[in-house]
Amino acid sequence: MPWASGWPSWPPACTPAKGGALRAAEIITELQSLGLRVESSLGGRRGGAGPAEGHTLVVQGRVFNAPSASPFVAGSPWSLDQSGGQPLLRREGRAVCPVELVGPPRFYGQATPQGVPLKQIALLHGRDCLASTVLQSCAFWEGPMRCSFCGIGLSLETGQTLAQKTPEQLALAARRAQELDAVAQVVLTAGGGVPAGSEIRHLAACAAAIKAATGLAIHAQYLPPPFERDQERLKDAGVDTVGIHIESLDPAALARHAPVKAGLGLDRFLAAWRQAVELFGPGQVSSFLIAGLGEEPESLLAGCQLLAEMGVYPFLLPLRPIPGSLLAEARPPEPGLMAGLYQEAAKILQAAGLSAAQSKAGCVRCGACSAIAAWELAPAELVCHPARTAAELRAALAIRQEVFVAEQGIVEHTDQDQADETAIHLVARRGGQIVGTVRVFPRAGRPGEWVGGRLAVAAGQRRGGAGAALVQEAVRTVARRGCTRFTATVQQANLPFFQRLGWTAEGEVFDIHGWPHQLMKADLDHA
Repeated sequence: MPWASGWPSWPPACTPAKGGALRAAEIITELQSLGLRVESSLGGRRGGAGPAEGHTLVVQGRVFNAPSASPFVAGSPWSLDQSGGQPLLRREGRAVCPVELVGPPRFYGQATPQGVPLKQIALLHGRDCLASTVLQSCAFWEGPMRCSFCGIGLSLETGQTLAQKTPEQLALAARRAQELDAVAQVVLTAGGGVPAGSEIRHLAACAAAIKAATGLAIHAQYLPPPFERDQERLKDAGVDTVGIHIESLDPAALARHAPVKAGLGLDRFLAAWRQAVELFGPGQVSSFLIAGLGEEPESLLAGCQLLAEMGVYPFLLPLRPIPGSLLAEARPPEPGLMAGLYQEAAKILQAAGLSAAQSKAGCVRCGACSAIAAWELAPAELVCHPARTAAELRAALAIRQEVFVAEQGIVEHTDQDQADETAIHLVARRGGQIVGTVRVFPRAGRPGEWVGGRLAVAAGQRRGGAGAALVQEAVRTVARRGCTRFTATVQQANLPFFQRLGWTAEGEVFDIHGWPHQLMKADLDHA
């Protein structure tokens, strides 16, 4: 692929480091890029949304779905060996590791009182996730606006599913799946409705019925809705997490592969993500980012950064060419490229304090379609990120009030001013508690110049590195936004602290409210 140049690539044989066994992350990454050759008698799902073809496996305790029916799979070095008692994964004929096959759930043998098989209403994804496309149609399926990677209409064409699932049908399917197969979460999706946003009402009705019948955690996926009340309606119905999937943040790639989403524009997605994070919480909102649509790796990672800063989990995954879709003959990205992307994305997630384990329900929690959770790093003790909700901003402002008004008395009543309206308010979080803050904002009328200030760490938290972490994150934050000059006016007593972090003094010391201050400039070359 032309955009893979310069990125890490595994050797064809995928030799384990230092002769050790392959890790689950490496195995899953290879299988989802190269596919798994299996005997045709094993069947497998074809068509629909989600992991629309393939087989669900468990390797080293991790559940994932490997493509097995797309044309590219025929050339895969990976195969499934069931000749012995324990199924084995083989690579180029050599045994790699034992594997568990996730078979059909017991609820597939059940039906509604009207005789409709429950497997036409909902399917098992992963090991414990019940998934249903509640409206198995999309206003854009027929015609040039169809998403190239989607297979939503395929299973309907073959009679595997129903065009519309009722709340009562879904409540019954969820209850049976919970009782018979220990299903722990539900994913509800829908195609784009007519009029726009009409699918939200049906998603909400289905979620409410499932919640009342089972109490299960529920995830809903949808396009950015036209009205703010739409997402509130889902929250009121019992939805716990949501997916608002942009797929690509590259405008050209998005226009080629998802023209409707490109037409909505990034601002619509940003507004929907912000509202969703406020309603459902950081880490409970996600967006797919598909590698393999022609987007440069650097752009994909910039998208991961943008989403993570907002509290949206960037669900990075390789293109899944679905037989029958417009991209049926495409190939996923090479595993070496995906491994490099996953490793960088894992750093972004760690820095933002996000992990798949935090998610209550949905694709992030299930994890079957991506290896990203397997690549995640251990949670950091201290993380710094922009305030993502009104509650986080209130906590930041409360710390400033405590330090600058109550403790130091630099100003009376409040330290808030007009700059707060345009500032990015960074917070330091330790153990789930916000312990410090700093703000950065662009200098009006001076393109490229940013100003930092209001660095404050709560009493009792000042020996844990929060202040330094906030300053360093402030420098990275403005650098990512094209800053060419970053300054801050700091108390003279803090001059050595900033100098240790690479800042230099400019001009003479001057007084602010009777306190000596110094203008400092950051070193952006080492951001």
